[in-house]
Amino acid sequence: MKIGFFELLRIQRWDDHRYYHHNLVNQSLHLLSALSFICAYALLLKDPAYAALLAWLVSMTSRQCGHFFFEPKTYDVVNDATHAHKEEIKIGYNLRRKVVLMAVWALSPALLLIEPTAFGLCRPADSLIVFARHVGYLWLAIGIGGLLFRTIQLFIIRDVQTGLVWATKIITDPFNDAMLYRGAPKMLFARRGHADFSDEAVELHR
Repeated sequence: MKIGFFELLRIQRWDDHRYYHHNLVNQSLHLLSALSFICAYALLLKDPAYAALLAWLVSMTSRQCGHFFFEPKTYDVVNDATHAHKEEIKIGYNLRRKVVLMAVWALSPALLLIEPTAFGLCRPADSLIVFARHVGYLWLAIGIGGLLFRTIQLFIIRDVQTGLVWATKIITDPFNDAMLYRGAPKMLFARRGHADFSDEAVELHR
């Protein structure tokens, strides 16, 4: 029997949590990321450029720092899985794909230095503020492009439902993560930074 949309969404969220969010520092950084993403969503309709700057400079950097620097990459005894296995079965952006995405993001402002009009899409910046706005729009395009690219790729290598569920998960992750990891900073302080599974977070998925 085919799994329904919302059940598949629940499974993708649970797999993402149990495989990639053991560490309380990582969970706390995801809370920061989630809250700043929600602020960026609120700002999106009013000022897309500044919303993208907030999303990439705060939300994405804090989120990926948690994965790259704090999340353990040793054998996962909780799920009986190696790091390599988890990377292989990752639905969305695993660490290797994230390196590519973050490299594109970090290097993208060089495009505006080489081609100030972005190939005719904007006027050359005459101040740092205008340049920052141009970078913001460029980063917004990269964010949307990264989402669409992997969604369409999942359409091809998996199926349409898997791609649509993943895209829905990514868009709604800030709200889910804000609820899921709201207790992580308090637990981190209480346990003095020891890597641990959040019992409260696990309970939300049962």
